[in-house]
Amino acid sequence: MERSPAEHLAPWLRDRPFVVDTVLAALIGLVTVVLPSGTYWSSERASFLVGVLLVAPLAWRRRAPVPAAAVVVAAGLLELLVSDQFLAANYAALVMVYSLAAYAPRWAGQAGLAVGLLGALLASLRYYSTDVFDAVVPAGSIGVAVVAAWALGDLRRARLLRLAALEERAQLLELERDQEMRLAATAERARIAREMHDVVAHSLSVVIAQADGGRYAGRADPQAATDALEAIAATGRQALTDMRALLGVLRDGGDEEYAPQPDVAAIPALVEDVRGSGLDVDLIEEGTPQPMPAGPQLAAYRIVQESLTNVLKHAGPAGRAWVRLQWRSDALELSVLDDGRGAAATADGSDGLGQGLRGMRERALLHGGHLEAGPRAGGGFGVHAALPYRSPR
Repeated sequence: MERSPAEHLAPWLRDRPFVVDTVLAALIGLVTVVLPSGTYWSSERASFLVGVLLVAPLAWRRRAPVPAAAVVVAAGLLELLVSDQFLAANYAALVMVYSLAAYAPRWAGQAGLAVGLLGALLASLRYYSTDVFDAVVPAGSIGVAVVAAWALGDLRRARLLRLAALEERAQLLELERDQEMRLAATAERARIAREMHDVVAHSLSVVIAQADGGRYAGRADPQAATDALEAIAATGRQALTDMRALLGVLRDGGDEEYAPQPDVAAIPALVEDVRGSGLDVDLIEEGTPQPMPAGPQLAAYRIVQESLTNVLKHAGPAGRAWVRLQWRSDALELSVLDDGRGAAATADGSDGLGQGLRGMRERALLHGGHLEAGPRAGGGFGVHAALPYRSPR
């Protein structure tokens, strides 16, 4: 919709208050000082100077309201001394009372009201009657005009404060929205990093174990080397599929279809896959499986996957591992134990600076559980985790 000229002009004027106030002062000066030339030019030249002093400060009524008001008050006192009649330029005093109430500090607006009422009484005694009782009516009329100007200025102040509060609130909401977006992006990056670490570390560990086993077994049994290559190919294809599904969340558009995330039911297949890579691993499941949300189930799968990956990397060629799933009344308890070199493996810095253990702890805490990991007293390494069936609210 095309905007009218007034809609184009309003923002321009709002951004240039000094120009607007200067034009206003010039118009008031034209009407109250220049046009009534019989009042100023022919009779009292001093009155013309007083009129200019009363009107000119209006150009600074928003930029510097208190100094401008001081000049107007001084001009009004000078008028009482040099002029024999009430000047039309005194309307500038009403504009200044309005400006003090609207744009100056609160104390200045209240002082402007008091000075305006005092000026109304002094002007009535000076120009209308020297008797106090006879000056009541003109003083009351001028005082009503002063109070009305102050009230309008106070309403203007309230509106400006409300607009400023709305602008501040909008800025705070925008900052809060940006902060929430940054936090969400950080959380998503952390989640993707955890998933990437789990997928890549596990798959590469299986591939390396298969390659090493196939290399040694292939000298005596070519079929074993062929089986190892097939396992490597299958593991690589699965890793590629997982990577595509993971990186798919970074693409725009919603046409892609992704496989469901692994859950607790996929842990036996995971153990079998690791067993096929040459590691002697047993799965022990106790209790009756309970319903769990998808998030804790994925966390359980990733914890077991990362723990077995660490066993493949650190436990040694003759290591043995046990995976235990215990369905308790309130939580699923996971344990992954091995009898390898354990404590020595954690000290050589070969586990990605602890990213795997940190990721496992973050997963457990995210769903209201806890995780403990460390060398076992009798040798090897142990990971113990508990994931509640219902996430905390």
